[in-house]
Amino acid sequence: MAHNRGKDDHGKDDDAGGKEPLTRKEYERELKVLHAELVKLQLWVKHTGAKVCIVFEGRDGAGKGGVIKAILERVSPRIFRVMALPPPTEREKSQMFIQRYLPLLPAAGEIIIFDRSWYNRAGVERVMGFCTEDQAKKFLATAPFVEKAIVESGVIFLKYWLEVSEEEQTRRMESRIDDPRKVWKLSPMDLESYSRWYDYSRARDEMFEATDTQWAPWFVARSNDKKRARLNIISHLLSRIPYEDVPLEKIKLPKRQKSHDYVEADYARHRVPERF
Repeated sequence: MAHNRGKDDHGKDDDAGGKEPLTRKEYERELKVLHAELVKLQLWVKHTGAKVCIVFEGRDGAGKGGVIKAILERVSPRIFRVMALPPPTEREKSQMFIQRYLPLLPAAGEIIIFDRSWYNRAGVERVMGFCTEDQAKKFLATAPFVEKAIVESGVIFLKYWLEVSEEEQTRRMESRIDDPRKVWKLSPMDLESYSRWYDYSRARDEMFEATDTQWAPWFVARSNDKKRARLNIISHLLSRIPYEDVPLEKIKLPKRQKSHDYVEADYARHRVPERF
């Protein structure tokens, strides 16, 4: 296997609490190494036809989007594909709950990342009353068997829960109020969800109890420190996939063709103003 930094298969608590925050330079240095490994993983997946599915769950403000963005920064969106589904249509509401997710699972040579997943039913839908308690409990009873079928079909399946403290979630939510780049993240639903911290805690605990299985365990990442959380999660997911270096031909740029009296045309009639 090409990478095993930070491996902790036994769920040991390696919270960054008490550590000095990483500097931007330290973070970018470590992320550069991990990005190179993600590219190796991409090449291996494409070469071998492997199928990888990664689920990210957690409270609002836990940092799921930042982790996913860090993963995607240097890889191909044709191989690393993110799924973030909108609310179900009326037709989808009449289907088996997990049905609309199944067509999105990876085919050969794909890495599918779910930014929230079928676990909506165990979390936001249950807490906010979008499903009944009976529906939520039926989901928790059946999800492990669906996931076992996914794994037995040859998919490498990883589930991550990002855990943020009450205080840090509050700080992040407050920071969105006056930031025009983040205000879209504060919908009425987000605000209502924020008020129900302990309802979400109870739902999370029951979800773990029912769906933390041998074939599809949950991996919990403490995310109060965003930079460390991103590095830890990327390092861990690399350690869980048995990828190897793929032999590559040496790349050499070919010679460019000769101009053959070509004259540059004045094609740029409409230029972008150079304001910066």
